[in-house]
Amino acid sequence: IFYIKGQAITREDHLQLLYRLTWFASPMDVNREVNNGRGPVDYKISYGNADKSLVEFKLARNKKLKTNLENQVQIYEKANDTDSSITVILYFTDGEFTRVKKILKELNIDKAKNIVLIDGCSNNKPSASTAT
Repeated sequence: IFYIKGQAITREDHLQLLYRLTWFASPMDVNREVNNGRGPVDYKISYGNADKSLVEFKLARNKKLKTNLENQVQIYEKANDTDSSITVILYFTDGEFTRVKKILKELNIDKAKNIVLIDGCSNNKPSASTAT
């Protein structure tokens, strides 16, 4: 699902669209690109004002990944009056995975529970019909 005509997706908005589909028929309020004054966060999911979380998507190849991880989500949390957020990082190669792990360690967030890494590599997952 992370490939278009055999090529890895190159835009974060493709990943955001896939995520949006997972919320079909949900009772939650799901809003994309919410801008409360400090720039648009990818998603704001809420069940009333007191229960809201932010979701920010990043591609591992993003050249500004380290800077974004240092500042961006915290600014969005403050603007949206929440301290609940998830950062999702999608990688397609071992090199991208190594880079992400290095950045997370440098920022001392390598054990953070609100950072989710998605393995989008196409060469390391055998088909279920042939897997043993």
